[in-house]
Amino acid sequence: MLQHGIRRLLVEDPSGKPVGLLTQSDIVRQQRIEFYLQFRDVSSCINKEPLHLQASLPLSDAVVQMHQHDADAAVVQFGNGEQGILTEQDLIGFLTQYDTNPAVAMLATTPLISISANTTLLQAVRLLTDNQLRHVAVRQDNRLIGLLSFNDILRNVEYAYVDQLRTALMARDVALRTSADYLRLAHKVIDASLDGIMITDHNGIIQSVNPSFCNITGYSLQEVLGQSPRLLSSGLHQTEFYRDMWQVLLQHGHWQGEIWNKRKNGELYPQWLTITAIRNEQQQISQFAAIFSDITERKQQEQKIHQLAYIDELTGLANRRMFFDRLQLSLANAHRHNHQLAVLFLDLDLFKRINDTLGHQAGDQALKEVARRISETVREGESVARLGGDEFTILLPEISQTDPLECLARRLIKQIEKPVRLLDQEFFLTTSIGIAVYPQDGVNAEQLVKHADVAMYQAKNSGRNQYCFYHASAGQQNVDELKLEQALREALRLQQLDVYYQPKFTLDSQQLVGLEALVRWQHPQLGVMSPALFIPLAEKLGLISTLGEQVLQRVCLQLTQWHNCTIPVSVNISALQLADSEFVTRLHHIIRLADVPPQRIELELTESCLIPEQAEQTQYQLTQLKALGFKLSIDDFGTGYSSLSYLRRLPIDTLKIDQSFVRDLPDNPGACQIVSAIIAMAKALGLDVIAEGIEHQQQLEFLRQAGCNQGQGYLVSAPRPAQEFAPLFKADITESG
Repeated sequence: MLQHGIRRLLVEDPSGKPVGLLTQSDIVRQQRIEFYLQFRDVSSCINKEPLHLQASLPLSDAVVQMHQHDADAAVVQFGNGEQGILTEQDLIGFLTQYDTNPAVAMLATTPLISISANTTLLQAVRLLTDNQLRHVAVRQDNRLIGLLSFNDILRNVEYAYVDQLRTALMARDVALRTSADYLRLAHKVIDASLDGIMITDHNGIIQSVNPSFCNITGYSLQEVLGQSPRLLSSGLHQTEFYRDMWQVLLQHGHWQGEIWNKRKNGELYPQWLTITAIRNEQQQISQFAAIFSDITERKQQEQKIHQLAYIDELTGLANRRMFFDRLQLSLANAHRHNHQLAVLFLDLDLFKRINDTLGHQAGDQALKEVARRISETVREGESVARLGGDEFTILLPEISQTDPLECLARRLIKQIEKPVRLLDQEFFLTTSIGIAVYPQDGVNAEQLVKHADVAMYQAKNSGRNQYCFYHASAGQQNVDELKLEQALREALRLQQLDVYYQPKFTLDSQQLVGLEALVRWQHPQLGVMSPALFIPLAEKLGLISTLGEQVLQRVCLQLTQWHNCTIPVSVNISALQLADSEFVTRLHHIIRLADVPPQRIELELTESCLIPEQAEQTQYQLTQLKALGFKLSIDDFGTGYSSLSYLRRLPIDTLKIDQSFVRDLPDNPGACQIVSAIIAMAKALGLDVIAEGIEHQQQLEFLRQAGCNQGQGYLVSAPRPAQEFAPLFKADITESG
C-alpha cells in the first residue's frame, strides 16, 4: 500500500473468488500496535513542510511542482484565505479522464481539516478512518507544519515493524530452547508479510526467505538458500553504491532506499528496501533482515506524470518546458566552457491549409511524420522539441562554426519537402527555418528562441522554404513594428486619427470640383506618421475596416458642418473592405445615421480591388453602391492588372491616373504614351478622367492638351485641415485659385 499509494486491497480466496476488502486502518489495528500509536504524537511523522499551491495555478504547473517536491499532496491557497487540499490521486484520476488544463481550484477539496501537532497517532488514525480521509493538516501554534497521511503513519510504523521482526528473530533462539509454539508464531509473522523478507547471516549468506520473496523474485526457497543476495543484482548500480549502503548499515544499524534488482526471468524492477542489522546478546551483528516491496507500478505512475509535464503527447518529442530546461543547462555549460551553441526554429509553411481542408486528424498525422523526419535528420546529442502547433525547435548544444548549421538547415528543408501521404493522397510540405547562435544572438534562453523566431519570419518573408540567420536589425524592426501596432490600436480606440482634404480642380480654370479625404496621424511621441507606413500595417492587422469607417464618419460629420458644400468628397476604400460582404450595409448605415446624401460621397477604389478571383462579388458590391447613389472611381489606374472587358462592365464614373505616370511628364515618352492612352480609353468608355500628383505647370499643360480635364496635386494645393475650408463653404464660394 505504501509503495502503490492505495488505501484498499481486494482479498481473494485460492479460487479467485472475492472475500472482502483490506484497508490501511485494518492493518494498523490488526498489527496490535495501538500502544505504539497511543504514545506517539503526529509530529513524529512530519519531516517536511507542506507544498503550497495557489488556487489559480494551472493544473499542469501543479503536476510539475508536486513532482519536483516529491509530494503526494499539496495545500491549496485561495484568495479569501481559505485553504483546501489537492492529492496525487486527484490528479491521476482527473488526467486519465480529461484532456484539459483547469486551475487547481477545480480539483481542490475544501475545507482543509487539521489537527494539533501533539495529537496522538491513535487519535489521528481514528480521525482518518472515521472521516474516510487520506490526509489531514497538522498545525503547531496556529502554523501549518505538514500534511499527515496513512502513508506517513505506516512508514513510521514500518520501522517499528522491522524492530518487532528483529525482536522475533532474536527471540527465535530462545524459543527453540523454550517453546516450539513461539517459534511457529515467529514463522507465521514472517510468512504472513506481504513484503518480501530475506534473512541472512552476518556474512550475507541467505538463511531464509518468506513466500512473498518467492512471488516477487521468481526464485524458490531451495534456489536461494546458501546463496549471496548478489544473485538478485541488476548490474545497474556502481560498486560505490553498495559500499555506501554497507557503511550506513554497519554504522547506524539500518539502511532504507530505492534499489534496482533482477527477477529470475531476467526482468529488472525497482524495489523499496529496508535492511536492519540484528544483534545477539553480546551486541554483535549475527544476522540481517531485509524487507522489500516491488514499486514498479509507482515508477510507472511517476513516469506518466513526467510525460504529461515534459513530453509532447502527439509527437513524443520534448515539449516547450523540457526544451527550455535543456537549453538552460546547455547555456550554463557553454558559458562555463566558452563555446557556442545554436537554436533552430522551424515553422511549417501554410500548414493551416491542411487542417482546414483535410481535417485536424490528417494535420496531426502530418505533424507526426514531420517530427519523425526531423528526429532522423539531427545527430546524436541534438535535442528536438515541439513548442506547439506546427512549430519545432532544435538545440545544438555545442558548435565551433556556422557552416554545419547551414548544412543541417538544408538537410531539414530537403527532408520535409518530400511528399507525405495523407488520406491516400500525396501532399507537399515546406518549412521556414530561423537560426540564432549563442552568445552573439542572445545570452539567455528566452532571447535565443525569440531571435530564432524572428529569423524564421525573415525566411518566410523571403519566400518560404528556406533558412535565415538572425540579424539584429530585423529584431529591431520587429520591435518598432510592435510599438507602431500598439500605437495604432490605441489611436483607433481613442479616434486620434485626423482627416485632411486635398482639392480637385479643373485644369482650364482651376475651379474646385471636389475634395479627397486623406487620413493623417500625428502621434504625441512618434511624431507625424506616414500613411504609407500605417495603412499597410492596418491592412495586415485586420484594422483597415475600422480605420476606413472612422474616416467616413469624420467626413460625414464635416459635411454636415459645411452647409454650402455642394461638391463631392471622395473617400478611399481598401480591397479588404470591399471583400467584406457586410461592407455596403455598414457604409449605408453610417451615411444614413449622419443624414448625408450618398451623392455627396465619392468612393475611390484602388485597381487592386478588381482582382479576377472576386470579380462577381466586386461587381455585385459596386452595383449596390451605385444604386444607392454613390459616385465610384478607380484610383491609381494603370498600376494593376484589371481587364478592360471587366472594367467595361463595372458602374465606374471616373478613372484616376496614377501619380507615378504624371511624375515623368512631359519628358518621358513612355509615360506620355501611357497617359494619353488612359485618357483616350476613359473617354471611349464614357468615363471622367482625373490626374493626381500634379506638381509643375508643364505637367498640367500636357494633361490639358491630352484631353484630361481634372486634376489634383501640390501645384494648386497640398492636403489641408478641414478648418481651412470652413470660410470657403460658409461664404458659398465654389472656386479657389
